[in-house]
Amino acid sequence: MATQGKKATAAAEQAQTPAAAEPAEAGRAEMIAVAAYFRAERRGFAPGNDLEDWLEAERDLGEAAAVQEKD
Repeated sequence: MATQGKKATAAAEQAQTPAAAEPAEAGRAEMIAVAAYFRAERRGFAPGNDLEDWLEAERDLGEAAAVQEKD
């Protein structure tokens, strides 16, 4: 009986997670990675700035999305 409760809980959790969210997040992460790569390329791939490249690319993507939402 306890197993049925766990299965029901897992099914309920899956139902609450939009199926489209996972591919959208994967696509967003890929866009951030590409943008971060080009940032690194522009600065000659100098080591030690990976996190900064990622965060700046993430911020830029968020700003672009906000502009699109306004239109």
